[in-house]
Amino acid sequence: MKKFVFFLIKIALLLFLTMALLDVLYTFVYLKSNSRTKIDYLYNSKDKQYDVVFLGSSRVNNHFVPKIFNDQGYHTFNFGITRSRLEESALMLELMLERNYKIKNLILQVDLNINTNDHSEAIRSLFMPYLHRSQTIRNFYRPIPEYNALLYIPFYRYMHYDARIGFREMYLSGIHKPTNALENDGFHPLRKNQIPLVPADLSKYFPKRNIGYESIKALCKKNHINLIAMTTPMCMSTINRDYFNHIHQVYPEIHNFENAVTDDKYFSTCGHMNEAGANEFTKIVFKAFFKPKTTH
Repeated sequence: MKKFVFFLIKIALLLFLTMALLDVLYTFVYLKSNSRTKIDYLYNSKDKQYDVVFLGSSRVNNHFVPKIFNDQGYHTFNFGITRSRLEESALMLELMLERNYKIKNLILQVDLNINTNDHSEAIRSLFMPYLHRSQTIRNFYRPIPEYNALLYIPFYRYMHYDARIGFREMYLSGIHKPTNALENDGFHPLRKNQIPLVPADLSKYFPKRNIGYESIKALCKKNHINLIAMTTPMCMSTINRDYFNHIHQVYPEIHNFENAVTDDKYFSTCGHMNEAGANEFTKIVFKAFFKPKTTH
């Protein structure tokens, strides 16, 4: 019986050691990667200086064209991430400040993402490789129920989020195989159009005060960043467009741009503009808040 107990202890120690070594290996690889996602690019960079940074979900990723700003003398980057919510946008801004980014203006999408204080599990996973290295990430996720397991059990976070940061992604990061996430200064154009457009239904959306947005506002104020929060366009056949009026009742400072682009030819789907629409919209936003630094 004693030998069996010692055998089990040895197996447990071997398993723990293997998990610890794998944890170190995976983390080492992710710390050397900066071409797969906007989050690894952000974490593995520092001292960046931007005139304008764009933050939000796919409605930023697909809607704001940095080149239009850059051609006018501005240094910009689109950090919008499809499926992210305001919680992830808040953490990205905190990481930018931790990495000593200097940001003059932040354009933040606040529309469909303000109807919930929940998080995106898919995007949360992308921060996990840096949990042991970043005090900002640890502080941010300390309140979540699984925090202790993610932090203290070796390799647990890579198993828990295997679909996003498991072996395949670690391998691709290790061989530095890039994705298109960083092309076009972070802008991802949509080139296929849904014909006819299927109306989006906002009947179940209810704007409410949002913890992530409040955090972003506080960070911008503390760090002297000019925050420009705005809604972004949806096709005119959207059901319950009155949703946008309710947003402005909750946060009057949010700029109304849901009607900035209205022609169906500019939409890939009802909720996302195509490349032509993104260019048209970005020009409208630029003219509303900025002036050219250079002449052509």
